[in-house]
Amino acid sequence: MTTLEPHRPRRLAHPGWTAAAGLLIAAAALLAYRNTFGVPFVYDDLTAIPGNASIRHLWPPSPGPVETTVGGRPLANYSLALNYALGGTAVGGYHAFNLAIHVLAGLTLFGLVRRTLARGAAGRPATADALPIALAAALLWTVHPLATESVTYVVQRVESLMGLLYLLTLYCFARSVDSGRPRAWQGVAFAACLLGMATKEVMATAPLMVLLYDRSFAAGSFREAWRRRRGFYLALAATWIVLGALVLETGGNRAGSAGFNVGVAPADYWLTQFEAVTRYLGLAIWPHPLVFEYGPFRAHGLLAAAPYALVVLGLAAATVYALVRRPALGFLGAWVFVVLAPSSIVPVATQTMAEHRMYLPLAALMTALVLGVHYAWRRGGWAVLAIVAVALGCLTFQRNRAYASDLSLWADTVARRPGNANARNNLGLALFHAGDGPGAVREYGAALAIEPRYPGVLNNLGNALEAAGDRPHAIEAYERALALEPDYPAALFNLATALDAAGRAPEAIPHFEAVLRSSPNAADAHRGLADALAHAGRSEDAAGQYGEALRLDPRDADAEFGLGNLLARSGHPAEAEARYEAALRINPALAAASNNLGLLLCRAGRVTEGLPRIEAAIRLQPGFATAHFTRGMALLQLGRRDEAVGEFETVLRLRPNDPPATRMLRLVGAAP
Repeated sequence: MTTLEPHRPRRLAHPGWTAAAGLLIAAAALLAYRNTFGVPFVYDDLTAIPGNASIRHLWPPSPGPVETTVGGRPLANYSLALNYALGGTAVGGYHAFNLAIHVLAGLTLFGLVRRTLARGAAGRPATADALPIALAAALLWTVHPLATESVTYVVQRVESLMGLLYLLTLYCFARSVDSGRPRAWQGVAFAACLLGMATKEVMATAPLMVLLYDRSFAAGSFREAWRRRRGFYLALAATWIVLGALVLETGGNRAGSAGFNVGVAPADYWLTQFEAVTRYLGLAIWPHPLVFEYGPFRAHGLLAAAPYALVVLGLAAATVYALVRRPALGFLGAWVFVVLAPSSIVPVATQTMAEHRMYLPLAALMTALVLGVHYAWRRGGWAVLAIVAVALGCLTFQRNRAYASDLSLWADTVARRPGNANARNNLGLALFHAGDGPGAVREYGAALAIEPRYPGVLNNLGNALEAAGDRPHAIEAYERALALEPDYPAALFNLATALDAAGRAPEAIPHFEAVLRSSPNAADAHRGLADALAHAGRSEDAAGQYGEALRLDPRDADAEFGLGNLLARSGHPAEAEARYEAALRINPALAAASNNLGLLLCRAGRVTEGLPRIEAAIRLQPGFATAHFTRGMALLQLGRRDEAVGEFETVLRLRPNDPPATRMLRLVGAAP
């Protein structure tokens, strides 16, 4: 096969034009994504950023918690740590970082395509319009709405950062081919590849794509590429060792979410991928409807998958043919299939389809589109491509509006995939947090109609019912969740809390203990157990659990409050007063602590000190019937009978037929 001579590319465009093209790409990206900087953390962002303690420090770097999206991906996790160091959990900085990654990736794609076209494929002449073609390809890719999930959804930085490093590996290799100092560029390519392996597993395909690029655009054959650059390819292959170590660190299956041992039948998964890849390709051409979360859908047999298989296998065959006959075109097709291969071959338990997987393949498709339009229409094609770029940018801006809140994102997802139980569950959560309890219960019911054996939905349903005051049905929902997953920590904790609140403390205690067996450092479980023990009359055991809760979390105001109650009941008013004061220093809005402190002071004869504390509790919580009763008793101590009567009457309005208030009204001669 014919090979190209090194160091003889077509002369590149004037640097001024190149800089202008780069500025245009950056400006277009900023315009398309200008409404993303206030997008809140959503879905997996919450565990990977606010819930990720490993990003609270820059050194030593952490591989990330295995149960999060950044688990086993230390570079992605470290980038979040950098964001945290600069701005805590303020979302704007994270989005700016994501957009900067995307812009740099677009500029790298521009450089790669421009240099490749200026060089020409093996045995073929260089392209005269390298710069405008490269600009159009990078521009379309940068503003394409199919990339929004990798840019706007913060935690999918793992995809965009890996994509940047993947492109950088190819670009630096392309520079090395024509450089007078090839080893320097190869060294940077190696570094980018190594960093990519620490970002996401798909980077495993990068050494193969560099070799294919060499064969298609430089050496002309695999044999010649190996002969010229054997050491470089061995160095790239060595980066797989790093990736392998990181994969093993997550258990070899990303903590049970991806692999051949995660409960997903490989054959079913592979059949489903024919539909997934077909949809990906369709969305690249016509980006509607875009879906944030597809759920774990499966292909229903070979016959259902057959139409999609014909499309994918036909395109794969065409790619193989092109690799033999038209290497440059074949390289673009191979780029799509090779990059998608890891997520299409290795079963993923949580997502059988995800739009962020198209981040890199989309670059190849947009390049192919631009080349096709250019060679079909020549000069007339530029106007068409400009119109397409503007349209795609507008669609990206529109798509980003769906991310404005949890509620809008999941409502959009349910509208597009109404049969997705996971989306229904998350819409229910969003409605619950927005204060729409009935709406949340409705969505949880819809999710259970789709997937009756869904412990997470049952747990969330229990929370919504508990908040609505329907404790018996809440307890039933938690018990159903635990019947499906007996060791489900959240359901165990919530059931225990509900049982304790229902006056069934002895039943609650074993459930709190079960939580602590799996999570011994859970401060809230120690405090919950302490509350239940106190209600069951086991004061000494309760005190020990409150102490453990405070050891684990010294700023647990509720634990301080609970310990204060224990001390007050056991005849240690001075120590109880100190605990109530500590609770209020931690949480000045804790109305119950303010009321109990006031009651303690009044009982000690310090009514003038206690009454303001009680009144503060009422200001914090105007419907706090117990505080109104306590104020009535304090007013009686001060001889202010009429005001006391008013307080007892307020208690009866809040709690009709309340025995203590009724009794006090009778005692003061103002029986209702």
